[in-house]
Amino acid sequence: MTVSRPQLQDSPPAAPGSAGRLRRALPLLVILAVGLAIRIIPVLVGHHFKPAGDALFYHLEANFLVEGRGWSNPLQVLAGHRGTPTAAFPPLFTLVLSVSSLVGFKSFFAHRIWSGVVGTVGVALAAGLGRSISGRKAALWAAGLAAVYPNLWMSNNLALSETISPVLVLGLLWAGYAFWKSPSVKRALLLGVVLGLAILGRDELLLLGPLAVLPLALGRRRSWPDRGRFLASAVLASGLVVGPWVGYNLSRFQDPVFVSDGLGVTLASANCNQTWYGPDAGYWSLPCAAAVPYKQTVDESVQGAEAQSFALHYIGTHLGGLPRIEAIRLGRAFGVYRPIQQIDLDVFIEGRPRVWAFAGLGMYYCLVPLAIAGAVVLRRRGLPLYPVLAVLADVVVSVLLTFGQTRYRSTLEPVLVVLAAVAIAGWRRKGRTVTGAPGEETAGVLVLDGAAPS
Repeated sequence: MTVSRPQLQDSPPAAPGSAGRLRRALPLLVILAVGLAIRIIPVLVGHHFKPAGDALFYHLEANFLVEGRGWSNPLQVLAGHRGTPTAAFPPLFTLVLSVSSLVGFKSFFAHRIWSGVVGTVGVALAAGLGRSISGRKAALWAAGLAAVYPNLWMSNNLALSETISPVLVLGLLWAGYAFWKSPSVKRALLLGVVLGLAILGRDELLLLGPLAVLPLALGRRRSWPDRGRFLASAVLASGLVVGPWVGYNLSRFQDPVFVSDGLGVTLASANCNQTWYGPDAGYWSLPCAAAVPYKQTVDESVQGAEAQSFALHYIGTHLGGLPRIEAIRLGRAFGVYRPIQQIDLDVFIEGRPRVWAFAGLGMYYCLVPLAIAGAVVLRRRGLPLYPVLAVLADVVVSVLLTFGQTRYRSTLEPVLVVLAAVAIAGWRRKGRTVTGAPGEETAGVLVLDGAAPS
């Protein structure tokens, strides 16, 4: 005999008709408006802020792309040289900024405003994921936390590529849990498309393929033909999204380049005496990257390989210190090693507002235990944790391979927000009784419409 799980009502049913739907949607719409205001007002106040570093690169690259100059190094063009082909960064954030440039809003101010709009999409996705795994109350808490969390909206304010990290990660998790709830070829294709977009946005998110998408596709209590069909669908969809960019890169560089070729320079900037010893240990250094004996007559892919070889040689001759420096890198990324110094670096190097950087660190410390509690809640309800743990693993691997900084935590931050919302909503729901099947925990369970989890 099959017993369907009862649906949990965490709020009274809406009144019929459009008025009722609007009434139910109003709290979320207010949160989205607040989130947008939080992202836009600092830009309006600091409208004279000048781009630098990665933000300058993305800003110029988007404009040059719209002007028909292709994917060429904008900093070389700015310096008066002929632009050479570049794949220093994955292409998606440049494409996002180019939408603003395409309609005539090409200033850095306009790109910052547009980044705030895109960042607000992440707030909506936090609500969507929260609702899908824990109900309406969790959705509102997730949206509210995402709206105000400084470590999310500061990247929007600075027009950095971390603007799209919440959109990509939350979208992937939402698609992943939807597939887990009701596996189908259509949902496997959607999962693959979102994974492909995530890779084009942040190439390290490629790790979520084997860590999250693969176990979702293989699943449990499923025939091998179904597993093969779901996995093939996800791989095909992601390949169709990523393939054109990979093919384009393979056609224009001397050495093979797939998504980006920035790893070599990143490794060189993170592996030298300055970044292994002393106060800057675990961070990066521009002089270290500049110390690589680059050949000026070769393209970016060859220079990246030279930088990578230079960095690996340094690591190979300092293997005894590798465990110490890896621990320091993780400590920097997760806010436990010299957090005040890391804030100083975030302020000086990236231009983060100091007061909000401190607020972000404090809120992060509060979110971590709440997120752990939220993960426990999900596990008790029978939801798989490996999709969210895959995001954590992705950040850990990325930091171990490169260096530690607050920005590298950006893909994990929205996950902390949603898990914290699950915990808060669960506590507020505590004491409510829902009658279910004997021996089954039903309070706050993900509604599966009577379907058993796969």
